[in-house]
Amino acid sequence: MNNIKLQELLRQFYLEDIGDQDLTSTAIFPLHQTGTATFIAKQQGVLAGLSIIAEAYRLFDPSIRVNLLKRDGQSVLPGEKIAEAVGPVRHLLTGERVILNLLQRMGGIATKTRQSVETLGSSHTNICDTRKTTPGLRMLEKYAVRCGGGKNHRFGLYDGIMIKDNHIAFCGSITNAVNAARSHGGHMVKLEVETENKEQVIEAVEAGVDVIMFDNRSPQEVAEFVKIVPDGIITEASGGITEDRLAAYRDTGVDYISLGYLTHSVNALDISMLVENQSTGRKPR
Repeated sequence: MNNIKLQELLRQFYLEDIGDQDLTSTAIFPLHQTGTATFIAKQQGVLAGLSIIAEAYRLFDPSIRVNLLKRDGQSVLPGEKIAEAVGPVRHLLTGERVILNLLQRMGGIATKTRQSVETLGSSHTNICDTRKTTPGLRMLEKYAVRCGGGKNHRFGLYDGIMIKDNHIAFCGSITNAVNAARSHGGHMVKLEVETENKEQVIEAVEAGVDVIMFDNRSPQEVAEFVKIVPDGIITEASGGITEDRLAAYRDTGVDYISLGYLTHSVNALDISMLVENQSTGRKPR
């Protein structure tokens, strides 16, 4: 992840959560009171975004010590310790919720991605994400996909040309849309076309695109279309591929399968923070 962008995001998140102060922690704890915060997994899954803990606490106090006990991409079991942070209790508690929200969200995405990769069980076909991400969290969510063993599709409208059905409808044909896009994009930009039938696949091949997507096609159709695409063109299947249908695409020969559910409807990985000091001992939060 880009640490400069991460710090900028964290500042925005804390501005939303804290405003001008944490009334509760400021009222209860003097700044000199220190303690230990331990992050613990409460369910099995895959971790992502652990560097957020140190980056987040650095915004409050650079003297806070963070010790990561796990790595991004590692599997974790219920009860396993993930990381420890030592510093002013006030800051440990103020920073807690934003850190947990992000770790849980990213862990859920990494876990779902790992499950999907294992369900597909292909040595050839890669799982990748889409742009169906939470506004403001795309960098983090796409990083979590990588932690789970998936690949990233384009990050935004700016880093790849993707001609979809509505573009084709307005242009009149795939050929017209590709010619117009190629004159603008330049030689460093990949060009992908979405197709829905065999005739469109053939037209996209003849137009010399870089990537051909088979949209909302069955495993049988995908396997058929892959055979008419030259080796130099990347193939992708997308649309309507749910987790329970994923294994059916294992032997189609397609290069990528893009899955919106990796990010748009994933469940959070349950992670908790325990605090410890001499007067209160440990307390789950």
